Amino acid sequence: MERISWDQYFMTQSHLLSLRSTCTRLAVGATIVRDKRIIAGGYNGSIKGGVHCIDDGCYVIDNHCVRTIHAEMNALLQCAKFGAKTEEAEIYVTHFPCLQCCKAIIQSGVTAVYYAQDYKNHPYAVELFEQASVTVKHVPLEYDITSLEEQERHLQLKELFVALEKDNLSMEELQRVFTKAKMML
Repeated sequence: MERISWDQYFMTQSHLLSLRSTCTRLAVGATIVRDKRIIAGGYNGSIKGGVHCIDDGCYVIDNHCVRTIHAEMNALLQCAKFGAKTEEAEIYVTHFPCLQCCKAIIQSGVTAVYYAQDYKNHPYAVELFEQASVTVKHVPLEYDITSLEEQERHLQLKELFVALEKDNLSMEELQRVFTKAKMML
């Protein structure tokens, strides 16, 4: 068995962190690495003790949820809080950083940004990364990571389809199965 690359290892960590996100619009995770060691991680969520999007919905202003702190900022703040040096570090993010996170990443001395998915890639963010000589590399996740809730939904759907294969399914039973499947999707 071949080991996964360092890029895939750290990107997988970011995806794992994204499963802690409390924003219902987009789950994002970020991992800051220096010398092949994780120094901090973050996910998008509310401030400490604040109301979460999963509880009260997103608080959207100008098409942005302002209730959450972005994953990149949370990871950088963890470094500041615990005294971890970000100079010459790298960051692995599940989605391309927004313009504000881009500026914070540059100011913190991070030298490389690896992202798994495009997300509203702002041309000015791309330009700023280039001006600051920050390496930006697309690293798609090669491994499937699903939440436990999603895995449970898949199992339930599989059970429903197995039930459909049974002989002599009444129209009423068939309707019940389709209704249950619709609710899951």
